[in-house]
Amino acid sequence: MQQAEGRERLRLKVPSWASVEALHYPVRLSVEQCSSEVAARYKAEVAQRLCPLGGRFVDLTGGFGVDFAFVAQAFSEARYVERNADLVAIVRHNLPLLGLPTAEVCHGDGVAVLQTMSPVDLLLLDPARRDTAGRKTVLLADCEPNVVALHDLLRAKSRWTMLKLSPMLDVAEALRGLPSVTEVHIVAVGGECKDLLLVLGERSPADAPIPIHCIDTPHRFSFTFEEEATAVAPLATTLETYLFEPSPAVLKAGAFRTLCTRFGVKKLHPNTHLYTASEDVPAFPGRRFRIDAVSGFSKKEIRPLTGQKANLAVRNFPQSVGTLRTKLRLLDGGDAYWFATTMGEREHLLVRTHKLPVE
Repeated sequence: MQQAEGRERLRLKVPSWASVEALHYPVRLSVEQCSSEVAARYKAEVAQRLCPLGGRFVDLTGGFGVDFAFVAQAFSEARYVERNADLVAIVRHNLPLLGLPTAEVCHGDGVAVLQTMSPVDLLLLDPARRDTAGRKTVLLADCEPNVVALHDLLRAKSRWTMLKLSPMLDVAEALRGLPSVTEVHIVAVGGECKDLLLVLGERSPADAPIPIHCIDTPHRFSFTFEEEATAVAPLATTLETYLFEPSPAVLKAGAFRTLCTRFGVKKLHPNTHLYTASEDVPAFPGRRFRIDAVSGFSKKEIRPLTGQKANLAVRNFPQSVGTLRTKLRLLDGGDAYWFATTMGEREHLLVRTHKLPVE
């Protein structure tokens, strides 16, 4: 049953693995916690750019091995380390089937291995994000192992270190705790932020701005906090023809004013992360909508809308989706997208739109 369930769960998450008949699968939690193929391939892309000549790679928290298997393809030497003996046995069986017959599989504690190993080109570390009671943690210092305490050792043992952290972690706080961060990558899959990747290395020049890369297929958007601090976000006085919603990765990064500077859009309200423009912006990193109609929330305005079918979202609005859906007796789904939001001087609006295709 465990094997059948594991294969079914991986069919969508890591489709290239699900087609390997002899693959072994771990317990459900390990499959749920592993990276998706999209996220793992992106890590491999970053690793290849950092280490174009390959070299030596060590994953200190290997888990089910999804990240390891994709990243290791670009390296002449690859070592997987994991302290869970069951996962080690499964990965030892799986790696030859995935084209990595020479990868070294080590059963041990990643920190102990780090302390005694020779320096390598790339380290990958995915600290555990749960405390002893099983509660999720998001602070750097609460992760296991504590990457803040290990910072100097990580730098001494690698040219580059890639840290996979909770997407709930505050990026600015992470940069304060880890002084050698050279790049930040926020990876979203299926409309949800999955990974916050921090790359530790030698920044040149030392005071160079740190690029923040927002990845949400097919969109890729990069900026710096310095750029965001100086950007100007004009506020819309009226809704124009198009409405734009940033991708989850961009929202997580907080590039709210930079979007206006880059794409010529206007913000609806300082705290409403929706934008409008008279022309479509196909390159906008997020969802694009054409506005069909706009109304307020008086009884006269909403009476003709009750009982219709639409996808409903609230953005900077005092009522929840559930409450508003009940009030409007709105059916879920269909091709219409409605946004209850705030514009200008606390003006509450219902913006009815249809979504434009990705270009």
